[in-house]
Order: sequence, then C-alpha cells, then structure tokens
Amino acid sequence: MLAQKISEQLSQPVVVENRPGASTAIATERVATSPADGYTLLLLPSSTSILSALRAKLPYDLERDFAPVSRVSTTPLVLIVHPSVPARNVKELIALARSHPGKLSHASEGVGTAGHLAGELFKSMAKVDILHVPYKGGSEISVAAASGQVDMGFPDITSALSLLGKVRWLAVTTEKRSALKPSIPTLSESGLRGYVRSGWTGVIVPAGVPKNIIAQLHAVIDKIVNSPETTESLNKLGLEPQASTPEQFAAFIRSEIAQNTKLIESAKIKVE
Repeated sequence: MLAQKISEQLSQPVVVENRPGASTAIATERVATSPADGYTLLLLPSSTSILSALRAKLPYDLERDFAPVSRVSTTPLVLIVHPSVPARNVKELIALARSHPGKLSHASEGVGTAGHLAGELFKSMAKVDILHVPYKGGSEISVAAASGQVDMGFPDITSALSLLGKVRWLAVTTEKRSALKPSIPTLSESGLRGYVRSGWTGVIVPAGVPKNIIAQLHAVIDKIVNSPETTESLNKLGLEPQASTPEQFAAFIRSEIAQNTKLIESAKIKVE
C-alpha cells in the first residue's frame, strides 16, 4: 500500500523487493550498502531494533548506517489470559502471579521477539516471576493460548482479534487505547504506570542521502500516513498511523534500542 501511494505522489514506479531471512538482517544490510541517492528505502519493522540490541555482531549499525525519514504505524500488543486464569484485570493478574511465583506462564513467538520482551517488561515492572514459553510463531501461540497450554501472552492486536471469545483481553501495551477496542484499558492506566511496548514500522534510507531528498520523501510519506484513506486501511489491519519528523524518528529508534538492550541484559536473554 505504501509503495503504491509513494509511486502515485512522486509519479515514479516503486518496486517492492522482499528480502526475507536472518530476522530482517538481510534486507537491512541490502539497504545499508545501497547508494545514498534516495532511491532505496527500507520499511523498518520494530523487530530490527530488537535485533540490534540482541546481536553483538551485525553487518550494519542501525543508528550509524541509516537516515530516518518517518514513522508510519504503531501496532498495539494485547495482554491476554486464558479464561481459566482467575484474573479479570491487570491488578488481579499481578496479585495472582505474586501469590504463585513461577506458576503462571506466558507465551511468545520466540526468544527475543516483541511478545517475549513485552512479557519481560511486565515481569520487571510488576515484580513477578512468570515462566516464559517460546513458540515458533504467532499461529502456535494462538493454539496454545486458546487451549490453555499457557496462561497468558502478548500477541499483536491482529492475532488477538482472531482469539476473541477464546481468551480474555486485559489490556493493550500502547500509550493510548486502541481505536479497534477502545473499551480495553492500557497497561499504564491499569496499574503499571509508564508501561509502553508496541510493534511499529517506519521508513529509513542509507546514511548520506542529502537532506533535501529526505525532506521531500518525508513530506510525501507524512501526507500519505495522515490521509483518511490510509488511516482506514491501517485500522483494518490493526495498525494505527503514526507519522513523525526525521528527527523524532531518529530519537525514537535510539530510545527503542536502549530500552531493548536494558531489557535483554536484565532478563539475560540470549539467542543461539
């Protein structure tokens, strides 16, 4: 969708090149080594900032080798529990976890993933001991959560919507309530003040792209992201539009890497 809109705004063809593998590292390196002419853009997922904190050796530096253009979207994660868990809200869940240390379990889509770190932040801020159970993707989590193999989890809101009626929603992880389910409170307003985690995307280009070209790209993306049509399309996917200036996005990436690094170190998270 974004590529098509950029093409329309600039009256130039935009080719989408998918480079899967190595937890986004292959695609990220491809852009890092591209000419700094503004013709190669990367739609950066939040998982890349986790990877930068998780792996000591990468063929690029996310802060040094790129120039941010704009954020595009934010994706809430949802704290869900199986109906068998006797907690109707976050405060009750925390009380339950404190009274049964190490007995509750939370699922994630793998070690070092968004759901894993969301759970670790919850454990740290709530001062509780909860067992982490890593799976191999969102589909496995859905089965585990719906069947009661695990007690809780932090899937993205799209996955959580597919579990409606099978699990209980307690809170969303974003700063504000989700437009998709405005009746569900945030974790911050539910007792964990300051708790914010989310999935997100944004556009970056290779370092060295002239500032006037970055400004032109930013103007185009800002117009697209803030359009009613884009808002509607993103909302249907469980995403919320989140444009920013290049400077704001750069500061945000730095803060995400710093928070992820702190979480990974404190939880002693390692990947094979």
